[in-house]
Amino acid sequence: MQVSNDMSLISLVTHASLPVQLIMLLLLAISIMSWTYIFAKRLAIKRAHSQTRRFEDDFWSGGDLSMLQQAVASRRDEQGALARIFDAGMTEFLKARRTNTNGDVNTILDGPRRAMRAAYQREMDSLESHLNFLASAGSVSPYIGLLGTVWGIMHAFIGLSNMQQATLASVAPGIAEALIATAIGLFAAIPAVVAYNRYTHDIDRLSIRFDSFVDEFLNILQRQVR
Repeated sequence: MQVSNDMSLISLVTHASLPVQLIMLLLLAISIMSWTYIFAKRLAIKRAHSQTRRFEDDFWSGGDLSMLQQAVASRRDEQGALARIFDAGMTEFLKARRTNTNGDVNTILDGPRRAMRAAYQREMDSLESHLNFLASAGSVSPYIGLLGTVWGIMHAFIGLSNMQQATLASVAPGIAEALIATAIGLFAAIPAVVAYNRYTHDIDRLSIRFDSFVDEFLNILQRQVR
């Protein structure tokens, strides 16, 4: 075991054993990916809230639904998740009214209902993307860091067995090097857990708004058929 009097963070990392350094590198990569997804998901959810609120204002303003559907279809990717759900339902509704001549309400509304449910699921899958990685990073990173700590301490004590006289000064650097792995693991885990819980709550709120809109829109279509 190499004993160093330099207790700076960089020195402790560079003097750590190779397995501990590899674990630190893995945790650093997990942390970088977590922060990338955290910022990207933050922007995506914020944009989804803004687009949903804007579309709800347009929808409930009392304008013609066909005109609104044409406006949404012309800029579908820019309108947001709720607008795409509406577009899917309205498109199927217009097709059903043209092809169904007997005027059966359930038959006409079955297509829009299925189309909106499918669009709803696609939008939720998109919003929930990468959340599983944050959950995994938050739960696994501390254990990976603990593995590095255990390995580092074991390596430190094995090195002490070759020394005639063991002192606190000789064992401290090895233990400090090992504990850095746990610290990096916590640094990777804590933001991932906090972000996962926050974003899950925000996405659940959007999901409720989407689900409520589908039911309300189907009621509007039902009144139009009758």
